[in-house]
Amino acid sequence: MPKFVLLATDLALYFQLLVLLAYVRHALRSPLLRQSWGYVQRDGAAMSAAVVLVVFLGIALLDSVHFRPRLPPASDAPPGTEVAYSTRTLSVLDVLLSGPREAREKTYSVPLATHQFSKESMQRDGFAVRDFPRLQYGGKHLEQPQEQWAGDVLRRSVNGLASGLLLALLGALVLVYRQARRSAQGFMPAACDLWHGRTLLPWRAMGVTLIALVLVIAWIAALWPYYHVMGTDQTGNDVLFNCLKSVRTAVVIGSLATIATIPLALLFGILAGYFKGWVDDAIQYFYTVLSSIPSVLLISAFVLMIQVFIDKNPQWFETGLERADIRLFLLSAILGLTGWAQLARLLRAETLKLGELDYVQAARAFGVSHAGIMRRHVLPNVAHIIVIVAVLDFSGLVLYEAVLSYVGVGVDPNTQSFGTMINGARNEMSRDPVIWWTLSTAFAFMVALVLSMTLFASAVREAFDPRARAYRVRPAAAPQTPRQEAA
Repeated sequence: MPKFVLLATDLALYFQLLVLLAYVRHALRSPLLRQSWGYVQRDGAAMSAAVVLVVFLGIALLDSVHFRPRLPPASDAPPGTEVAYSTRTLSVLDVLLSGPREAREKTYSVPLATHQFSKESMQRDGFAVRDFPRLQYGGKHLEQPQEQWAGDVLRRSVNGLASGLLLALLGALVLVYRQARRSAQGFMPAACDLWHGRTLLPWRAMGVTLIALVLVIAWIAALWPYYHVMGTDQTGNDVLFNCLKSVRTAVVIGSLATIATIPLALLFGILAGYFKGWVDDAIQYFYTVLSSIPSVLLISAFVLMIQVFIDKNPQWFETGLERADIRLFLLSAILGLTGWAQLARLLRAETLKLGELDYVQAARAFGVSHAGIMRRHVLPNVAHIIVIVAVLDFSGLVLYEAVLSYVGVGVDPNTQSFGTMINGARNEMSRDPVIWWTLSTAFAFMVALVLSMTLFASAVREAFDPRARAYRVRPAAAPQTPRQEAA
């Protein structure tokens, strides 16, 4: 049996998942939260983005279950020998994608290629020639790749898309059947309601997004066992596999750094807005000084300190993955601990407004303690700001990791991330011919993740912002008569 390994970021992701489930349970019991999230659920763009985010979250969770495989005992080992485990830590995602993970070429190859990107000297018919050598794994099933490649790729693409379309059709039939049973109507009326978007939830928009994802996944699944769908990088690793491994890094940094931002911002923001006076002045001075320091320089200093600490204590880490993971965990914490000033300003301004309302003044007059007022009257009324900022900051933190890795102070070089892929591709874009597929694939994954989170965050902001909610439910003005218009 393998030895399961709990990394620091794994525990953080599990904890955040439990908190998310607890919040969902609380939201289902709260009429006000249920009404606010109902606005999000009726937004077609937001729910389509949620489908994409669920796929990314599933990839991150599959890559967060780590273990070390058990090594087979030696043939001459005596009975009772202690079980030995591999020094390499794998995840469930690594096991599911063991084929692309182990299909390592010598160097670059373009997407769906059968030959290497660069020429090499080789012997052919007793003569030394320079040509493009065959890949070891990409297209190895083809005997005559020049003649068979186009037909093979076309046939497998059609089979994959047909399988995906069939799977999507079965899912649509199940959805229509479920909708027909819930609405107590026939199959065809339910199908018409779904097709024309006459449902409470935007199933049509979600279905189109899911069908597109299923088709893309089915096409990749049909070709990936035989080709490198997105090519290989300089070391011969599959680019698509590296992008899937980078999803977890982006999710960890975006979520963990956001969680680390909230406690300090909540504490200092509410204290400054509630007590005012010298407390407000001291806290404002503190986060103003913090904001005046260039964030890249501040984070770089902390990251270098962390790296020195890790290098001086190698005995604390059994494998290289644990060393890289603790750096990722601490980098996320640093991003959160240095980026709380903006949220603190918003919470301070909202607390200043709440402190002048009648029910807060009445609570003070009745002798309620300051802690009780902040807990019962201030904190619940600033929760919408925390939700909005937390969701909006996720996209910015994912992009910020790419910037930090690009300048060399981001995640460990052994950790797959979109930033390290972009950093490695900056020299590739200056080559002739251009090696474009590494940057393009990482860019496409980043755009899908950030754009989905931005669309979802926009709907959350409109649903939880009281001003936006008041504008949305404002009744339309009554039409004026010609006499009123003339007046």
